[in-house]
Amino acid sequence: PHLVEDKVKEQLEAAKPEPIIDEVDLANLAPRKPDWDLKRDVAKKLEKLEKRTQRAIAELIRERLKGQEEELASAVGSAKQDGSDSD
Repeated sequence: PHLVEDKVKEQLEAAKPEPIIDEVDLANLAPRKPDWDLKRDVAKKLEKLEKRTQRAIAELIRERLKGQEEELASAVGSAKQDGSDSD
């Protein structure tokens, strides 16, 4: 019976799993920036919006410049009319 007890104890000790990691560090498992996946998913939409924004800005600038050219032309035209009266 003594030999059987020793063999059973040896088998039980051998069956115990060795702890590979004592503690799991959650900081190492988590990504460095928690919102990296959100940024990745939104990147394509942001590219489209950036292109649309640049087009809108360019269009506004063109309209503003066109308005200034018309104002300048009307100012020059009125100056010519005023100048012809004084001669």
